[in-house]
Amino acid sequence: MAPRNPPHDFPLERTVPGPIAEASPPAAVRPPALACDAHCHIFGPAERFPFSPTRTYTPPDSGIDDFERLQRRLGLERAVFVQASCHGADNSAMLDAIERGAGRYAGVAMIDPSFTDDDLAELHEHQVRGIRFNFVAHLGGAPDLDEFRDLVHRVAALRWHVVLHLDARDFGTYSGLLDAMPVPYVIDHMARVPAADGVDQEPFQRLLERLASDERCWVKVSCAERLTEGRIAPYDDVVPFGRALVECAPDRVLWGTDWPHPNLVDMPDEGRLLDLLAAFAPDQASRDRILVDNPQVLYDFS
Repeated sequence: MAPRNPPHDFPLERTVPGPIAEASPPAAVRPPALACDAHCHIFGPAERFPFSPTRTYTPPDSGIDDFERLQRRLGLERAVFVQASCHGADNSAMLDAIERGAGRYAGVAMIDPSFTDDDLAELHEHQVRGIRFNFVAHLGGAPDLDEFRDLVHRVAALRWHVVLHLDARDFGTYSGLLDAMPVPYVIDHMARVPAADGVDQEPFQRLLERLASDERCWVKVSCAERLTEGRIAPYDDVVPFGRALVECAPDRVLWGTDWPHPNLVDMPDEGRLLDLLAAFAPDQASRDRILVDNPQVLYDFS
């Protein structure tokens, strides 16, 4: 698929930091064979894969070679690359990374009305199995909802799913939209609920109710570093949220690092994020389901 973003003039001024140089090896979690990081990103390299001209941030290059070093450090084998807003609807960097994985990687694309049916078929051939929409205010807010519905119905024919990045305060606003979804949908990052407001807060209770009542609904127990008060480790205040979601629907929960952590200032240690899964899912069988079985259902790894 041809690149869609125009080339940059260099040098680029990076507006957000990159990830830490080397993660700690996990201590509390021993990943099983075929364990998957189900939410991570590929950025650049910008000289080959330009960023979107309408992006709201410019990250440092964080490409497939850097990511595969992290995978080896954590003991993970599979991954789902989720297209991020800084590349917009130009999925070239993600597709290149998937191809490098030779069946170990899958993708969630960002698309717009310019994508033809042939474009979607090509994405499917490259192991793309979903599309993502950002609704969060700091990334530009909600998409045009008529366009959203049209794109969702187009990918329904491919039996894809939809990934939704929502602000907690807006979660209830989109109940009708979620009720009408014709495909499975995945709520990113525990709906971005602030841990300081406790598990009884309305957005989290709405999320739990939806997860319990709607089998199309999935959730990612990810981004503790964004939800915790103060945004620094050890993230203990996020544990009750992750555990409640796992207990509610263990067969519809995914986990991911969110590497390379766009728009954060205090970068997390990915080894500690993986260890947090031991607190979210204390038994090995649940962790195996979250790391291996559940991603397989949505992403059909070869």
